[in-house]
Amino acid sequence: MGSVVSYFEQLCGKEEKREEERHLRANDRPFNLSYHYTNNAIKTSKYNIFTFLPRNLFEQFRRLANAYFLFLMVLQLIPQISSLSWFTTAVPLILVLSITAVKDASDDINRHKSDNQVNNRIVNVLIDGELRKEKWMNVQVGDIIKLENNQFVTADLLLLSSSEPLNLVYVETAELDGETNLKVKQALTVTGEMGDSIDALAGFNGEVRCEPPNNRLDKFKGTLTLNGQTYSLDNDKVLLRGCTLRNTEWCFGLVIFGGPDTKLMQNSGKTTFKRTSIDHLMNVLVLCIFGFLASMCSVLAIGNAIWEVKEGSVFTAFLPRDSGVGAALSSFLSFWSYVIILNTVVPISLYVSVEIIRLGNSFYIDWDRKMYYPKNDTPAQARTTTLNEELGQIKYIFSDKTGTLTQNIMTFNKSSINGKAYGELFDFAGQRVEITEKTDRVDFSWNPLADPKFIFHDHSLVETVREGNPKAQAFFRLLALCHTVMPEEKKEGELYYQAQSPDEGALVTAARNFGFVFRSRTPETITVVEMGRQVTYELLAVLDFNNVRKRMSVIVRSPEGKLILYCKGADTIIFERLHPSCKKLMEVTTGHLNEYAGEGLRTLALAYKDLDEGYMKEWQQRHHEASTAMEGREERLDELYEEIEKDLQLLGATAVEDKLQDGVPQTIEQLAKADIKIWVLTGDKQETAENIGYSCNMLREEMKEIFVVAANTAEGVKEELQNARRKMCPEAAEKPSVITARAGLFWLQKTQSVQDEKVDGEYGLVINGHSLAFALEKNLQLELLRTACMCQTVICCRVTPLQKAQVVQLVKKYKQAVTLAIGDGANDVSMIKAAHIGVGISGQEGMQAVLSSDYSFAQFRYLQRLLLVHGRWSYLRMCKFLQYFFYKNFTFTFVHFWYAFFCGFSAQTVYDEWFITLYNLVYTALPVLGMSLFDQDVNDRWSFQYPQLYTPGQLNLYFNKKAFVRCLMHSCYSSLILFFIPWAAMQDTVRDDGKDIADYQSFALLAQTCLLVVMNIQLCLDTYYWTAVNQFFVWGSLAAYFAITFTMYSNGMFLIFTSSFPFIGTARNSLSQPNVWLTIFLTTLLCILPVVAFRFILIQLRPTINDKVRHKVQKEALPAPAPRRPPTRRISTRRSGYAFSHAQGYGDLVTSRRFLLKLPLRSRPALFSQTDSPLAQNQPQFYRTIAEEQEESKSS
Repeated sequence: MGSVVSYFEQLCGKEEKREEERHLRANDRPFNLSYHYTNNAIKTSKYNIFTFLPRNLFEQFRRLANAYFLFLMVLQLIPQISSLSWFTTAVPLILVLSITAVKDASDDINRHKSDNQVNNRIVNVLIDGELRKEKWMNVQVGDIIKLENNQFVTADLLLLSSSEPLNLVYVETAELDGETNLKVKQALTVTGEMGDSIDALAGFNGEVRCEPPNNRLDKFKGTLTLNGQTYSLDNDKVLLRGCTLRNTEWCFGLVIFGGPDTKLMQNSGKTTFKRTSIDHLMNVLVLCIFGFLASMCSVLAIGNAIWEVKEGSVFTAFLPRDSGVGAALSSFLSFWSYVIILNTVVPISLYVSVEIIRLGNSFYIDWDRKMYYPKNDTPAQARTTTLNEELGQIKYIFSDKTGTLTQNIMTFNKSSINGKAYGELFDFAGQRVEITEKTDRVDFSWNPLADPKFIFHDHSLVETVREGNPKAQAFFRLLALCHTVMPEEKKEGELYYQAQSPDEGALVTAARNFGFVFRSRTPETITVVEMGRQVTYELLAVLDFNNVRKRMSVIVRSPEGKLILYCKGADTIIFERLHPSCKKLMEVTTGHLNEYAGEGLRTLALAYKDLDEGYMKEWQQRHHEASTAMEGREERLDELYEEIEKDLQLLGATAVEDKLQDGVPQTIEQLAKADIKIWVLTGDKQETAENIGYSCNMLREEMKEIFVVAANTAEGVKEELQNARRKMCPEAAEKPSVITARAGLFWLQKTQSVQDEKVDGEYGLVINGHSLAFALEKNLQLELLRTACMCQTVICCRVTPLQKAQVVQLVKKYKQAVTLAIGDGANDVSMIKAAHIGVGISGQEGMQAVLSSDYSFAQFRYLQRLLLVHGRWSYLRMCKFLQYFFYKNFTFTFVHFWYAFFCGFSAQTVYDEWFITLYNLVYTALPVLGMSLFDQDVNDRWSFQYPQLYTPGQLNLYFNKKAFVRCLMHSCYSSLILFFIPWAAMQDTVRDDGKDIADYQSFALLAQTCLLVVMNIQLCLDTYYWTAVNQFFVWGSLAAYFAITFTMYSNGMFLIFTSSFPFIGTARNSLSQPNVWLTIFLTTLLCILPVVAFRFILIQLRPTINDKVRHKVQKEALPAPAPRRPPTRRISTRRSGYAFSHAQGYGDLVTSRRFLLKLPLRSRPALFSQTDSPLAQNQPQFYRTIAEEQEESKSS
C-alpha cells in the first residue's frame, strides 16, 4: 500500500525532503522509524499492476506512428470520408500494441522475480533480545544482524564484532568492483569486546551520526556515541551490501543504510528506456512523411475542387450530389479520404517487421556457438531485442579492467636470479620454444607441501634450487619471508594463503613449490619449511609498504643468529639502494626486466643485506622511540627505513603475469582496426592499469607519447591537459569549437557537438581519479574531451562508479557517437546504464552488471564477434530493410497519386481492394523479411579479416536522410513507369478477338502485377546472400499472388460473395493476352535497367570498402582462421612493481601483539568455499608466449 501512496504523492508533486545527516540508535526501532528511513526492500522493476497499462500505452504512443494509426482509425469511423473499413487499421494496431505490451510485461515480471528473490532472502536479526530469522525486506535501519561465513551482506552495516582475531572480517567485493581478492574490515575495539554475547548486543544502545546516503564506495564518515564517548567511523568499519563474508565464522553488524539507500543501489543508476539512432531517425522521417502526405492530399483536394467546378457539374444528372454538398465540402472530404487511401506511405506493418527482424537477429546472438563459453556453460545472451542495429555503429567502448580484461589471477611466469633468466624454453639449436598446454611441466612431486595447481615449465630452475645454489635458495627464501600473507592449514600439509593481493599470493606460492614453504607466523616469528627442513626465523621488524616507498622489507634473525634484511619493491627504487659491487649484475638484470616488461609482465626486484648485531640494537632503540613519538612519527620512521635500506645486495627479479582473459590483445587490435576507440575506466591504481594497458596492446612502445595527468588542483589539471593537446596538435584553436544544432522530433532538441581534430601519430592518455574529478567540472570538461579524443587510448584510474557514468555521458553529449560500456561488477552498472549499449561479462564476479546490461557473455573476446559480425550484419540488414520497405510502399502509393488525375480526384483506388489488403501482409512481407534476416554482404571470416568493413556503420552511411531522399526519388521514377507505361500500352489496345481490353479492372490487374514483379526483382538485386528460404519466399510470394488472384477473380467467388469480389474473369481474360505480358516485361525492364546501370557505374568509379571486399571474396579462397602466433618480443624501458597493489598498514597488523586472541583451536574454513571455481580451471592461453593453466583461486 505504501508504494501506491508514494506513487500518488509523486503525482501530486510532493517532494521528499533531502536528508542531510543520518542519525540512528541501535536496538531502538520506534526512534529510527520516526525519521522515515527506507527499509531494506529493493525495487528495480518499472511497472506495477496499477501503472502497467497507462505507463506502457503512454510509452508506446510516444512512437509517432502508433499515434498516427490511432488517429487514422478514428477517421475510418466517419462514413462520409472512409472508403476502407475501420477494422483494417484497428486490428493491426491492437496486435502491435499487444505484442509490445506482452514483451514489456514479460521483461518486467522477470525484474519483479529477481527483486522478490533478493527481498525474500533470510537473515538473523536481533529483536527483543533474541535472534530471529527475518526476510531481508523486513530489516530496518538500526537493527543488529548476524552474518555467517559465505553469506551476502544484507545491507550497509557498521561492523560491531566478529569471530576473528582483532575483530577482523574478510570480505569479497566481487559484486561491487569485480575483484576476487579479499578485503579486510575491522570493528572498533569498544564494540568488538561484546563478541557474540546476545545479552551484550541486545543492551547495546550506541548512536550513530553519519553522512546521508551516497554512491561513494570508498569513503564513509561518521561517529559512534557510546556511554558518553565518541568514536570516529571510517570505510574500514563498514560492510557494504553486495559483499560476501569469507573466512569468518560469524560477525554482527548494525544496519546504517537499507535497500535503495545502500551504496550498491545508489550506484545502480536509473533504468532508462534505450532507443536506437535509427528509431529516432524513423520518428523524424515519419514526421516528414506526414508532412509529405498532407501536401499530396492537399494537392489532390485542390484538384478535386477544380474538377468539381469545371467537370463535375456535367455528371450531376447521373450522380446527383447529396443536399448541401458543394465543391468546397467535396474537396474537404476528399482530403480525408486520400489521407486514408495514401496511408500506406507509413504502413503499420513497418513496425511489426522491425520488431520481428530485431527479434530474429537477437536469436542469432543467443544461438551463436562461437560466443558460448563451455567452461561456465554460459551462452551469449541478448537481454534486450531493440538495440541490435546499434551494435553496428559503435564508435567508443568504455571498459572496466578487473574481471573484464583480466581474470584477476596472477601466475609466477619468469625470474632472473643472479644474472640468469629462468622460465623460457630453448631447443638444441638455441631457438626459443613456444610453451603450449602440451609442453612438459615441472614435476613437483618431490615436495610434499607443493601446490598441485602450480604450473611451471623450466626444469633448470628446480634443478638449480635442488642442487643447493645459494643465490637461488636465498631468492626463494626472501619470497617466503618478505610478505604480509596469512597462512591457514586445515589439514596437515593442506595450506591455504590469505593474500591481501593476488600478486603476493602468487610469489609465496612459487616459493612454496620450489621448496621454501611459508608454514605459519606469529607476531614474533615466521616458520618456513626449507627443502624439507623446518626453520623458524625471529621476526624483528616489518618495514611496511606505502605508495611513496614502493617497497617493503623484513628484518629476521635466522636460527644460526644471523641478522638479515630482505627487501622487495619496484626495480627503480631498489636499484638506487644497491651496493656499488652489484653494478654489473644490475645491468644484466635490467636487460631481463626490460624484456619482461615488454611482454606486459609485472616485475619486481629482490635484494638483501646482512646486518651487524650492535648496529641493529641501536637502530631498534631509535625505531622504538620514533614509533612512539607524538609528533613527526611518519617522517622519523621514513628516515630510519631509508638509513637501513642502503647498500643492498641484488638477488634478482620476478615476473608475474596478471592473466588477461583469452584473446584480449587480439580483440583490442581488431576493434582498433575497425576505428573503434577504447577507453579503460578502472578503480585500480595507475601503475596496475598502465601495466594492463601495455599487456593488451592498448598502450604501445611505438606510441609517440603517453601523457599522464595526475595534478591535484583544477589549475594543474587544466595545464597538463592543455600541454598534452598542444603537443599533439600545435595548430589547434585554444578554445573548443562547439557546433550547436537542432535534432529530434519537431527539431525541439538542441545538440552540441565537438568535432574531432586530426593528429599525426598515436598518443595515449592516463588520468588519475582525483584529476578526473576536476576535469569533469563544467569549465574543464571540454578540455578533457578534446585532449582525450585526440588519443588512440585513454585509461582513467581510481575512478568511482559515478565518474564512469559521467565520462560516458560527456562523450555521448558532445560527440554524437554511439557508445558501448562493458563491465562485470556493480561498480560498472551506472556506466552500463549510461551508455547507448551496456554489455555485462558473466564471470565469477557476480551478476550485478549482467542484470543491468543489454547483452551479456562470458569473455571479453566475444565482443569483437558481437560488433564486427552480429552488429554489422544487423545494421546492414535493418538499413536494407528500411530502404526497400520505403521504396515499395512509396511506389505503391505514388501510383495512386498519378491515378487521381485520371479519376476525377474521386479517391478511387487504382488497385483491387483485396490487393491493397494483402500487398503488405502477404505478397511482400516474407521476401523482405527473408532478406532482412538472412542477408550478409560477406561471411563472418571475411568480416574479421577486414574490420574496416565496420566503418560505414559508424558514419551511418547506409540509412540516413540522404538515403531516404534517394529512396523517394527512386520510388517516384518507378511509380511513373508503373502507371504510365501500362496506361499508354492499354489505352487503345484490343484483344486478339477485337474486343476492348482497356477497362478499369484490366488496368488495375496489369498495374498491380507490374508492381509486384518489379518489387520482387528489385529485392533480388538488393540481396547479397541467397538461401533456400529466400528463394522460397520470393518465388512463393509470386506464386501465391497468381494463385490468390485467379481464385478471387473466378466465377465461383463472384457467385458466393458477389459484392466482395467484383473482378470476375479479369485475370483469365487479361493474362491470356501476349501484349499484357509484353507490357509487364517492358515496364519491369524500364524500372530495373537504370538501377543496374547506376550501380555498375558507381562500383567502377567510386567503389566502397564493401564493394572491394566482395570483389576480393569472388577471387580468393576463404581466409584461414587467425594463426596461433606468439606475440612479438620487444624490449621495454617501462616497468612496474607490484608492490603497488598492496595496501598500507598490513605490516602493523602482522606484528601486532594482539594479533592472536586466545581462542580455542578450531579448523578454519578455506579461503574460498569453492576451490575449483570455473575460473580456476582456466585452460592455457594458446596464443601467448608463456602458457599457464589452473591457478587456484586462493592465489588470487
